[in-house]
Amino acid sequence: MNTLLIIAVKEIRDGLRNRWVVATTLLMAALALSMSFLGAAPTGSVGVGPVEVTIVSLSSLTIFLLPLIALLLSFDAVVGEIDRGTMTLLLSYPVARWQVLLGKFLGHAAIIAFATVLGYGSAGAALFLSGAEIGPESWRAFAAMIGSSVLLGAAFTALGYLASTLVRDRGTAAGIAVAIWLGFVLLYDIALLGILVADGGKTVNAELLNGLLLANPADAYRLFNLTGFKNVSLLAGTAGLAAQVQFSGTALLAALAAWVAAPLALAVLLFSRKQI
Repeated sequence: MNTLLIIAVKEIRDGLRNRWVVATTLLMAALALSMSFLGAAPTGSVGVGPVEVTIVSLSSLTIFLLPLIALLLSFDAVVGEIDRGTMTLLLSYPVARWQVLLGKFLGHAAIIAFATVLGYGSAGAALFLSGAEIGPESWRAFAAMIGSSVLLGAAFTALGYLASTLVRDRGTAAGIAVAIWLGFVLLYDIALLGILVADGGKTVNAELLNGLLLANPADAYRLFNLTGFKNVSLLAGTAGLAAQVQFSGTALLAALAAWVAAPLALAVLLFSRKQI
């Protein structure tokens, strides 16, 4: 455990010295604050709470931005160090390969979590200081959005590590990372919609559709945040979908956690057999 923490702390320190990571944190904070103020502007006329508007806006932002940040941070975590020769030096110490990979992952996941909590937390602080009337249920939904965003970032960080252990070239790893982002964030739902339209309800029933949605971490995240809380689902226009979804919030979080564990376990297995 001490070895894991040492490696994780090293990754965190390197990340905090990285101007790109600092810029990413500031960008997330700026976008979150902008959406909290601009998105809350119409709440007085339409009768919805500012937190619910912010959750819908930030959830949409998170699905596109956070996976990309996580993949850019992690795609060369293994192959990059092999190219630079630092991985050989690290493995010369009495440390197991799985400890190296898990320690690096924990460090990168902590960086993503820090950027997410700080960036989105600043939006929550701004809403709190604005003096708007916000109920406990709204704050619970907001906290759940931040927590699930951290899980989503960890899931795509794990996918980035998997890409980094599959190949021996940083350029190829970067290409795989981009393909992962395009596939899960953009192309998956387009393809699923096309299948539903072509099928016409003959083969893809509600149970199969729910399973297909869980097969994408971005969709599991979207379902959790836009259907898990009544006020948010009404504002997002997903109240009808919420009535059809057969998974509880706990099940959706478990699906996100599985998207962290499965790619990471496969990356550890591949790294343990990788020739360096």
